[in-house]
Amino acid sequence: MQIISREDVKTLLEQPKSNCVSIYMPVHPAGAEVRQDPIRFKNLIKEAEARLIDAGLDQKEAMDLLSKAHELDVQEFWEQLGEHGLAIFISQDILRYYALPIDFEELVVVTDRFHVKPLLPILNGNGRFYILALSQNQVRLLVGTHYRCQEIDLTRVEGLPTSLDEALQYDDTSEKQLQRRSSAGGASNSGSPGSQAGSFHGQGSDTGGEEHKVDILRFFQEVAPALEKNILHEQQAPLVLAGVEYLLPLYNSANRYQNLMAEAITGNPEILSAQELHSAAWGIVEAYFHKSQEEVLERYHELFGGNTGKASNKLEEIIPAAYYQRIDSLVVAVNQQQWGLFDTATETVYLHDEEETGDEDLLDFAAAHTLLNGGTVYAVPPEQIPYSTPVAAIFRY
Repeated sequence: MQIISREDVKTLLEQPKSNCVSIYMPVHPAGAEVRQDPIRFKNLIKEAEARLIDAGLDQKEAMDLLSKAHELDVQEFWEQLGEHGLAIFISQDILRYYALPIDFEELVVVTDRFHVKPLLPILNGNGRFYILALSQNQVRLLVGTHYRCQEIDLTRVEGLPTSLDEALQYDDTSEKQLQRRSSAGGASNSGSPGSQAGSFHGQGSDTGGEEHKVDILRFFQEVAPALEKNILHEQQAPLVLAGVEYLLPLYNSANRYQNLMAEAITGNPEILSAQELHSAAWGIVEAYFHKSQEEVLERYHELFGGNTGKASNKLEEIIPAAYYQRIDSLVVAVNQQQWGLFDTATETVYLHDEEETGDEDLLDFAAAHTLLNGGTVYAVPPEQIPYSTPVAAIFRY
């Protein structure tokens, strides 16, 4: 299963708007309870069918729409999930599912767009980050969340050399260059896989001299822009470097990515597994994620208490602001819904105590439109939102 990203969520939200079914359920990665998951799944599909009929489809149309989901219900599907939560999205042309490390509450929503709010905790406080492991012999990029990480295949990234030797292979072939390259290659070959983290791989404490520094800088001046152009562009996720101390300032001088973390993982990354890199990187970025959320809440308190008009916890104000791209930051409660409608023609918000036909979760509406319009959304437990309300917003103007 791939790690879900902000871009995945935005893609779901940008799908054609008609009869979108969102299903969330807890699943069990092992044990006797695994046998209950298919039964729970069938019950939720039946609920989705009933909701589609309430929305105006006849029974055959509803069953046809859900047929793709029925095809998932085989033993191999349940055995390979390996997580605690399953999110499934179904529409006329789409079937997507994500196994995620979140204990979802059972939920079925049928509206004119996908319901994404339960996904959002994995995008903020437990957020997405990158690890760039650097050595002369190898460049590795990993993407992770609090829960796990996976390595990205860099061999297909245009213009990105994955070793110093590859970066220099098209340089001029003067005898001096060949000698330098031979020296670098020989030094690399002498490196021991068991060498201590913190040593310069293959060279001990020897940096190889100023000429070798120039080669490495040239190498990083190709790596950094290729990563930024093909993978990191328009990202807000922090990037953590891993490498021997000698290499880190050289990469810093080549880097233009704004979210490069000041703290790095020092040592030889070639002897570290993906899990070891992930654990070390999370220790760096965890404080970053929490600090970001805390700063938003502090700013909200200042603006709300000062009666500036730039902060609100009233859905009647927040829903139109989200729709018209006015929200900078939104804090919204997970595992909680506020059913109702937003009439865009009159800009009127209707709140209902219980779900009625045609309703949508207005908390999800606010989160979805904030994300689509470039704002930041923090989905948190209800008790973390100020003044015991399910939502708090900071406006751009």
